Amino acid sequence: MTSVRFPARIIVGVAALSLAACGGTTATSPAASSGTALIHTASMKIGDKTETVLKNTKGLTLYYFTPDTPTSIACTGGCAKTWPPLLAGAGTPISDPALPGQLSVADGTNGKQVLYQGHPLYTYSKDGDAGDAYGQGIGGKWFVATPALAAASASASSSYTRY
Repeated sequence: MTSVRFPARIIVGVAALSLAACGGTTATSPAASSGTALIHTASMKIGDKTETVLKNTKGLTLYYFTPDTPTSIACTGGCAKTWPPLLAGAGTPISDPALPGQLSVADGTNGKQVLYQGHPLYTYSKDGDAGDAYGQGIGGKWFVATPALAAASASASSSYTRY
């Protein structure tokens, strides 16, 4: 009986091809292949009750601004320095866990800003860690974004991409 020996690099190459053929990735959509989720959720105390709120990748609380609409972002310039917008990189914005509402992107003055239920999302410059929600209620116009956030009023023409 004769034994056949294969060089190690051939064995490694065949193994790699086999894994790729078996579907080493389960990505079936742009959302699945775009990488890290931009939005997460966490329970935290807001006022006198505990709520599930939206967070960015650093764990900072996300807010919405009531003067914004799905087609017009009111917080730009100096406002956007105090309230940094949540911006999308390449690909579809995703969340972990999945949210009941719609994620979208508005390509405007602030860049490719992420919207949830038609509300542009922001962090607050005075929030330093995951437990902070210092922006809640400021000016009666800034509020913590939650998964249950109602859809914003949409106008006839929409300038954002839905995902």
